[in-house]
Amino acid sequence: MLNSRMLEAAGVSSGWLALAAAGVAVVAYFLGCFNGAVVVSRYILRDDIRDHGSGNAGLTNFYRVFGGPLTAVVILSDVVKAVIAVLFAMFIAERISPELIDLSKYWGGAFCILGHMFPCTFQFRGGKGVLSGGAIALMIGIGGGAYQSWWIPVVAWVGFIILAVATRYVSLGSCWAGFSFPIVSWFVYRDPLILLLAVLMGGLLLWKHRGNMVRIVKGTESKFAFHSGSQSKAAKTPAEGSAPAPEEKAGAESEEKKS
Repeated sequence: MLNSRMLEAAGVSSGWLALAAAGVAVVAYFLGCFNGAVVVSRYILRDDIRDHGSGNAGLTNFYRVFGGPLTAVVILSDVVKAVIAVLFAMFIAERISPELIDLSKYWGGAFCILGHMFPCTFQFRGGKGVLSGGAIALMIGIGGGAYQSWWIPVVAWVGFIILAVATRYVSLGSCWAGFSFPIVSWFVYRDPLILLLAVLMGGLLLWKHRGNMVRIVKGTESKFAFHSGSQSKAAKTPAEGSAPAPEEKAGAESEEKKS
């Protein structure tokens, strides 16, 4: 078993700790299962985002395929669920022992990421966890027990922004965040259990981007670009009973004249 100074300082029986940890894990996982990109595309746009583009149920693919103001809904949902998962973990930890609050952020965050990436509600086909992971990093940095905890979101977010803006590869910035997260977490907390959870989250994010890294090396990775219109087939296909496009109408008239 990992020797965590936070668990030792808490002085709580293993039974209570196990019960609280299981409860937080379940709540955080199912919060993560609420995937904004899938919910908006399937139940509002009636066109599953996983059937388009890269097939990923994440913000970048959603924006590339659909664009529009609903992108803000995806952002909000993925951020809010991560914040709620961490806040719930902190709430439970505070009532057991304040010594567990920092550890609880990582615990709740890890299971929220697992739910986002592998949602049982959507055939275990979720997103890559970049936006939710970024929100979790911010929550870890805000009010952390270690005074240097703010370094965690700063290193992850600043590196992400610099790489994404300079190269226009969102995936490259995401990989930096996944790689740097466990390293800076160790330097801040020096706790083996926190390191394990940070490696789990950062490692999963890197694993989810393995295809992107291969495409970057080959020079086939898509660069991020702003756009306003939808690129999905469903959005481009006229609804049943609607008026045909001008070019379609002209083609139909031409066929009638030939006959």
